[in-house]
Amino acid sequence: MIRISPIRLIDENNEQVGLVETHEALRRAQEAGMDLVEVVADARPPVCKIMDYGKYKYDLSKKEQQSRASSKQTELKEIRLGRSIKIDPHDVQIRVDQSRRFLMAGHKVQLTQRFRGREMAHKQLGLERLAQICEDLGDIAKVEMAPRWMGRQASILLAPDKVRIEHLKRKLEEKGKAHKEEDLAKLEAEVVKQNLAEEAEDQADEGVDAKTGVGTKRGSGPADQRATNPVDDEMNELLGG
Repeated sequence: MIRISPIRLIDENNEQVGLVETHEALRRAQEAGMDLVEVVADARPPVCKIMDYGKYKYDLSKKEQQSRASSKQTELKEIRLGRSIKIDPHDVQIRVDQSRRFLMAGHKVQLTQRFRGREMAHKQLGLERLAQICEDLGDIAKVEMAPRWMGRQASILLAPDKVRIEHLKRKLEEKGKAHKEEDLAKLEAEVVKQNLAEEAEDQADEGVDAKTGVGTKRGSGPADQRATNPVDDEMNELLGG
């Protein structure tokens, strides 16, 4: 395919050979068991190099893949802390671990605490939980947005601290605990399924069909005739009242 002769040749040891007739350069490449590749076609004479073309193409594709990965925009991942502030501590820890994995991969994480019914009278409990999570993730993250309210939920936005994350990865490597790259697609599917399940439960409680969005309750149930409300009792217990 190289039609111009002579060419400026670089041999398999990356040394400048100088001007060589094309047929002579091809002979050298064949003797070395390699290919003659035109690397600078616009030059006159063109610059060609003796190399393993298959390996060259493989290395080039790897560089392009790494370049795409490094230039990929940071994505925002939402993780909800259950359907109310009564979420079990074990479930909270699961969500903290999920957040950590997203942050280690370079993504921002929005943590959302939801409040149900009379829980709105005890907002500080949810805010304290968000503050504790921020402290737990403080070794790799920084708060980009303080708690913001939207209806019956409060959200906080965490961004990865790249310097701290790189420092942590180096420490893990030094201890022989190399950081394992996460299967983010699997993790994201897990979080989406988790969030959808909570939404379906909320809609069921409100009498809404999760698939159609149509109300299913035909009338209100009997009024609560009990002297006290169980949610108030639980809140008072949590507050030590």
